[in-house]
Amino acid sequence: MDRTTPTFNLKAVVQETGVKPDTLRAWERRYGLPDPNRSAGGHRLYSQRDIDTLRWLLARQEEGLSISRAVKLWRQVENEEGDPLQSLQYSLIDSNRAAPVLSGEEISSAREKWMDACLDFNERSAEQILAQAFALFPVEVVCLEVLQRGIGEIGEGWYKGRVSVQQEHFASVLAVRKLESILASTPPPQRAGRILLAGAAEENHTIGQLVFQLLLRRKGWETVDWGANIPLLRLEESLDAVRPQLVVLTAQQLYTAARLQTMANNLVHTGIPVAYAGRAFVHMPELCSRIRGHYLGDTLQQAVEKVETLIPLAPPLAEVSPVSPAYLRALTHFQSKATTIQAHVMSMRDRFETQPSPIEIAGLNLTRSIFAALQLGDIDLVRGEIDWIRGLLHNFEIAESHLVRFFNSYHQMAHQVLGADGQPVLDWLDKTRDELQRAP
Repeated sequence: MDRTTPTFNLKAVVQETGVKPDTLRAWERRYGLPDPNRSAGGHRLYSQRDIDTLRWLLARQEEGLSISRAVKLWRQVENEEGDPLQSLQYSLIDSNRAAPVLSGEEISSAREKWMDACLDFNERSAEQILAQAFALFPVEVVCLEVLQRGIGEIGEGWYKGRVSVQQEHFASVLAVRKLESILASTPPPQRAGRILLAGAAEENHTIGQLVFQLLLRRKGWETVDWGANIPLLRLEESLDAVRPQLVVLTAQQLYTAARLQTMANNLVHTGIPVAYAGRAFVHMPELCSRIRGHYLGDTLQQAVEKVETLIPLAPPLAEVSPVSPAYLRALTHFQSKATTIQAHVMSMRDRFETQPSPIEIAGLNLTRSIFAALQLGDIDLVRGEIDWIRGLLHNFEIAESHLVRFFNSYHQMAHQVLGADGQPVLDWLDKTRDELQRAP
């Protein structure tokens, strides 16, 4: 049969390529590819060449191109070499393989299927699903609703004991790689002003920061991304080399929000505007009164809009709440004794088979949160950590009694090693222990 003979209906092409009907019609309307014939009744009829063309475009998407750039490349090869399907450089890869089909136009369908592929360690399927999503939806929507939100839901799955560390890491690696490939293909900046992005020291979450950078890039801003976990050492020296018009710091946890506070304090005297964002400030808005910088808002979209006003205007900073001398003394004293307290709590971890055990994670998070709360000047900020620990143990099917025993152990050792300078910590531990014991 002649490969140009119009033979296949729309349903057959969907089955052969995995491209949804609405996507096929959109590509035909916007780019003229494919270019099907019509039956006497007005229905689309595709040839084998149309199917091969679609597979060629999908192969380019798997290599990181958007559909518009894939079509542009098709036209370029067509003009320079003749038939793109015969080009050795752009030959089809495994062209008989059908891609998974997204079941519906809702972006949630793409997210769910991408998450399923990641949890199955199916890299090829995950990449194909993303390729289809980028063909159907704007880049910003896919990055926000599939990649960022999908990673968030997978992280929540780990917290609830349904997702392994290996699955979470696999999905994160795929998401980071995709975001970096999209960033690499963004057009050069068109606006005056360089924005520096940096994650707080000991912050290891990068997905939100990468998505934020992408949104800024697509708005025409020049960005420099230092990544996560930026140490304070030689920070200002590195800043002199970048010479940004705005520094954006990010933190997702209470502990790293305290690190961010230190970074912001060190940068204020440079005269460069400092802004900050992250999940920690969404869940604990009271933190904003402790940070010397401009809060960018609860969503990435709000953050992009806020940047639009900060670079040209650079409004003055609001005053921050001071930290009492008693808290500063307690912070220094707790730092000197925390290792002893932590070692005592860790003696409980051998009772659990998982490594690291939930008790080990709980002890480390509680200690770090107390550090942060003292530095930030409000010990009650740790309260949310107890709820998180309770949920962690419950999700790993550890009885509530273990939470009480864990906290009693922490409380007991703290009272043994902390003196009067640690009184803010001891008072909070006393109050929280009483609440846990009264709980049903």
